[in-house]
Amino acid sequence: MDEVLVTWAGYQEQDPGTGGRLVAAGLRPRLEPKTGARDAREVARLAAGAVAAIVSTDPFDAAVFAAAPRLRVVARVGVGTDSIDLEAATAAGVVVTVTPGANQETTADHTIALILAALRRVNEHDAAVRRGEWPRGGSATPWELNGATVGLVGYGAIGRAVGRRLAGFSVRLLIADPAATSAPGAEIVALDELLARADVVSLHAPLNAGTQKLIGAAALARMKPEAILVNTARGGLVDEPALAAALRSGSLRAAALDVFSDEPAVPGELRSRRDVTMTPHIGGLSDRSIRRMTELATESVLQVLGGEPDPGRVANPGVLASVREAA
Repeated sequence: MDEVLVTWAGYQEQDPGTGGRLVAAGLRPRLEPKTGARDAREVARLAAGAVAAIVSTDPFDAAVFAAAPRLRVVARVGVGTDSIDLEAATAAGVVVTVTPGANQETTADHTIALILAALRRVNEHDAAVRRGEWPRGGSATPWELNGATVGLVGYGAIGRAVGRRLAGFSVRLLIADPAATSAPGAEIVALDELLARADVVSLHAPLNAGTQKLIGAAALARMKPEAILVNTARGGLVDEPALAAALRSGSLRAAALDVFSDEPAVPGELRSRRDVTMTPHIGGLSDRSIRRMTELATESVLQVLGGEPDPGRVANPGVLASVREAA
């Protein structure tokens, strides 16, 4: 019986919409949930012998594909592929799929939650009340979103969903995205201008060679001292030591982060700061989005193994011709 490696936590072999579909197709799910850091060497060991993998943020590089010669599909639960070497996957004839549209609204909700939590200083006030304090002003006074200038760095599906939600707060909306040609109700500007003008800078760009540490010391220096930085995209977009230094010096008001460069590790200084609101890369997760993403990833495995991958879910479309020939 062909084996499917599953590293996505919470996957259930007997669930009729996910694991049960694999079993009914004559496949055997092998559950190896990713609950902490995992390197490529460990992934190579786990993937050896598998014909498919349903994965979290596990690293898949050329060495992993070499160690798993039977592997035909890596179904990423989510849309980020920065942990997967797409060129190496294509060279190995492995289809990489994602689950587009399944969690963009959830991520947009979480972005708004983090913006409000940082501006309203929710974590600080929660901690104070738990200590028996009642700080209703002074240095603990919160700030307003209504009427603020918000800059969205990246205007894909999630950025647009965030923009729709922000419309209810009467904000001035700025967009920095080289692919954006129109943004109703917003102003498209260069990144430097967005950083200089925005009270809230929210990141929604993909992580790649061109965006690695996009928000570094120079970018942070362009931001207003009263601005906040929000990141629900990828941790690697931000130079975390530079962010900590900006907060320490008072050149940035606050930050709200759902993602980090080396998850699950979080820099100690960021963890210790009251002006940083943090969540554990949970922006795209809800009861409904988890269900939908898991179902889509399972379906993608069955489609690829059946020779009929959905092009709308394939992250490395250059591999499709060889897949169809093999089928």
